[in-house]
Amino acid sequence: MSLLDQSSLSRRRFLAATVATPFVAAVSAASRPMVGVELFSVRQELAADLFGTVRRVAKTGYEGVEFFSPYYEWEPAYAKQVRQLLDEVGLKAPSTHNSANVFTPEGLKKAIDLNVVLGSNLIVMASAGKAATIDDWKRVAERLTAASETLRPLGMRAGFHNHQSEFKAVEGTRPIDVIAKHTPQDFVLQFDVGTCVEAGQDPVAWIKANPGRIKSIHCKDWAPGEGPDKGYKVLTGEGVVPWKEIRAAAESVGGVETYLIEQEGSRFTPFETIEKCLATWKGMAS
Repeated sequence: MSLLDQSSLSRRRFLAATVATPFVAAVSAASRPMVGVELFSVRQELAADLFGTVRRVAKTGYEGVEFFSPYYEWEPAYAKQVRQLLDEVGLKAPSTHNSANVFTPEGLKKAIDLNVVLGSNLIVMASAGKAATIDDWKRVAERLTAASETLRPLGMRAGFHNHQSEFKAVEGTRPIDVIAKHTPQDFVLQFDVGTCVEAGQDPVAWIKANPGRIKSIHCKDWAPGEGPDKGYKVLTGEGVVPWKEIRAAAESVGGVETYLIEQEGSRFTPFETIEKCLATWKGMAS
């Protein structure tokens, strides 16, 4: 049985849900991209108090959030409570991060149900798991393509989030190029900028090589060297990532809909970090 057959019941639920509550529409290319935060940036706070953390994120000025893999363990009733909270504080949840095992017929069915409740229309594979050869990566692309075919009739999309490894050649080919080549044009290449830069690759060139497919960008800076203020510990705007050029390419070519600030930690507390990153981000546009 295909993924599409497996999800037929979920599709009917989705259509009913869109009547009951507004579904988050894709942002048009002419609209200003949403600026959200990947909640991994405040993961300890989120684990201790999800509702309080989301309320605090809203007060910082972010427009959206991306929930990561623990959300997948929620029951639908709890997801509805989270959606009510998002509506209450004025936040959107345009996408979710998911482990590779979600991209199976049964796994995707549950993800669809939860994402519909949250108002998310993009289900992203956060990591491919064990993929050592180019043939392995082609099989990953096949799974992602199957997911795309299941999600497309629901007005939803599948995506893949890169790390450093996908930008490093395997058997003479970069795995990220395999993913891009062997997935449909409407498949989203969620771009983690910092890991691309750390791998020594050109982030602007990657965006321009994949027009219309860079719908979601993880805005994580990076600085060479070692120490407490190097690597991913820098705030957005303090590293070597060419943000001005990236934003120009993303908005003119990439089709970006959502920028997601992501931090792995800094010399400040997690909330101070995301607040300072957002202030810098807004300053870049002025």
